[in-house]
Amino acid sequence: MKLYEALDADLSGKIGLKVHFGEDGNQNFLNPELLKPLVDKVKPTFVETNVLYVSKRRFTDSHIALAKEHGFTFAPIDILDADGEMSYSAKGLKHFKKIKTGSHFENYDSYIIYSHFKGHGSAGFGGAIKNVSMGFASPGGKMAMHASNFPCGDLSGKCIQCNRCVQQCPAGAISLTEDGPVIDTTKCIGCAKCLAECPLGLFRQGQRAEESVFLERLTEYAKVFSEKKPMVYINVMANISKTCDCSAKAPEPFMGDIGAVSSKDIVAIEMVCHELTAKKFGCEDAFKEVNGVSGLQQVDYAYQLGMGHKKYVLVDVLTGERITLEDALK
Repeated sequence: MKLYEALDADLSGKIGLKVHFGEDGNQNFLNPELLKPLVDKVKPTFVETNVLYVSKRRFTDSHIALAKEHGFTFAPIDILDADGEMSYSAKGLKHFKKIKTGSHFENYDSYIIYSHFKGHGSAGFGGAIKNVSMGFASPGGKMAMHASNFPCGDLSGKCIQCNRCVQQCPAGAISLTEDGPVIDTTKCIGCAKCLAECPLGLFRQGQRAEESVFLERLTEYAKVFSEKKPMVYINVMANISKTCDCSAKAPEPFMGDIGAVSSKDIVAIEMVCHELTAKKFGCEDAFKEVNGVSGLQQVDYAYQLGMGHKKYVLVDVLTGERITLEDALK
């Protein structure tokens, strides 16, 4: 509530609160209780879209049921693509001429983007940019961003045949041989869940689009959506694991909770979260260290596209005073 009030945003009309309800079995998604004071004040609707892979979050009815099971019971829920998708034309972008979202996206006058800042196997980290791009994209839009984004299995003989990758693959694209896992790229949807599920980390980014291409696709989708509706951003750096909340068996957090930040600038909020997590972890790029992918490329490309600023001033919402990164981590 204090983070939202500090923005002096004055959002009007029908407000959508973009959240992530957490995959069935995931233990790291953000506690919805944090949102109650904000919901009581602005009377928003929880909004999400269905996912690309087969799970409870793939279909509207089971998606809403799971959201309620996870505690999102104190505001209406709208799955934006429940009645199909719509598209926006995209001009001047490198990868897209058309952006696909749920048909209900236009029903809202403004959005609060509430993001869990944590790792992601293909994006390095997932924060506001990914929550806007993948979060608002229809399944068709998600597929467009993931196109040619195929990981591959390690056939070096290390596999322990636990079968988790086969069981958790939403596309049924993985089979086990005596030498290890094999991915059928004609079925693979590029969701990177196998990278998160393997206890030995035997999957790697392999036969895929260039890493930078996927991150640029994410950012271009976010640019179009953020220009269509007024948006403000809240990122929460808690339960920071190497994988996202779409993982049914996410690993334990690899660093302690840091806190939360808010901004009207999607680039600035991602930049400060990147720098806070790096400083907390004691390196230049925490998610490069744990995932082998730098999420900072999202920030750099968003800055190139004119979506915001990488320079920022950090203010403590409790005191109103400017603080340093070191102060924020105390």
